[in-house]
Amino acid sequence: MKTPPSQPTNAELEILSVLWDRGPSTVRQVQEAFGADPPRGYTTVLKLMQIMADKGLVSRNESGRAHVYTAVVSQESTRRRLIDDLAARAFGGSPLKLALQALSTTPATERELEKIRALLEAVDEEGAGGSDRNNRDADEEG
Repeated sequence: MKTPPSQPTNAELEILSVLWDRGPSTVRQVQEAFGADPPRGYTTVLKLMQIMADKGLVSRNESGRAHVYTAVVSQESTRRRLIDDLAARAFGGSPLKLALQALSTTPATERELEKIRALLEAVDEEGAGGSDRNNRDADEEG
């Protein structure tokens, strides 16, 4: 089984965000997408993208004059790995503690709350999570 790429740094996440939004892009296109605040030099973006290719986060098509980079990792899988890592390191692996902290730090809009309710209903219908864990988490917070 292929090992997943390493976690992206903050700068690499910014580049991945551009590639996820715009699709395959040259270094110049990625650099221009950042704008001037803060300024990022072409060679800095180039070096980061070369490192990302070495790490397996992006692929590079070298067939044309300008190399075109494509995100290899999906936005969803990257978010999932980052959240899993954060939950493990900062919340003892508890998704409940992570969610409660997130919701208490930045209040959700009504639309976001509706989506959360729908997700909870879907999870409840699937019976996911296991009752032993749910009871343990409720005991920890109650």
